[in-house]
Amino acid sequence: MARGRVTCAGEPMTPETPYRVGMEIRYYREVADEPRIPFDETVLHADAHLVVADKPHFLPVTPTGGWVRETLLSRLIRRLDNPQLVPLHRIDRDTAGLVLFSADPASRARYQALFRERRIEKQYEALAPALPNLDFPRMRATRLVPGEPFFRMQEIAGEANSETRIDVLQRSEKHWRYALRPITGRKHQLRVHMAALGAPIVNDAFYPALRERSDPDFSRPLKLLAKGLRFVDPMSGVERRFQSRFELQEP
Repeated sequence: MARGRVTCAGEPMTPETPYRVGMEIRYYREVADEPRIPFDETVLHADAHLVVADKPHFLPVTPTGGWVRETLLSRLIRRLDNPQLVPLHRIDRDTAGLVLFSADPASRARYQALFRERRIEKQYEALAPALPNLDFPRMRATRLVPGEPFFRMQEIAGEANSETRIDVLQRSEKHWRYALRPITGRKHQLRVHMAALGAPIVNDAFYPALRERSDPDFSRPLKLLAKGLRFVDPMSGVERRFQSRFELQEP
């Protein structure tokens, strides 16, 4: 409180702040000795309503675990001087690529509706082992639920709640380059679907088996990239297309 890290309605609180029903208290958590992630994001677009950022591998989108300042959200708030920024969707810390942020609470619901109503096209690329015995393009539709440990997902029998369109962009001796289009947006959906087909994404530490956790190995990024986004801007009516500037390199 003395450092202004506890707020209510955007104003710092003190021990003397009176209680009222319905108040929302926020604490800006501090992490001791938080290391810097040695990769930089790029802002591809910024206006009064929307920010589009190109996120590097290893950088979380929002504060989590041992990461608070070294997150895409925190970096953009400092860089753009806009504490109103809110991510409209999220990608894994291990995944690189495009993330959309709402810059204005007044228009936020209109952009959130793009995802809720599936009016935004998301395109991913991945490097993974070859699947010469399968036909492409193909759809993978399964039921995903939390597994063990809690942060991993698993496929179970039942009505599908996740769907991905999978195609092949390039075939090589070592790996194939896949085009992935998620129709739904379940946690770890692309990683689980590829592993279930027998082609886990290169350097995936969660699927098909969980590797022992250790310090990040920046030389082994997950070969998954949120490459493209396409949608009609709900404020202007103009079709927007964004492409990540990152490229997946063969390990």
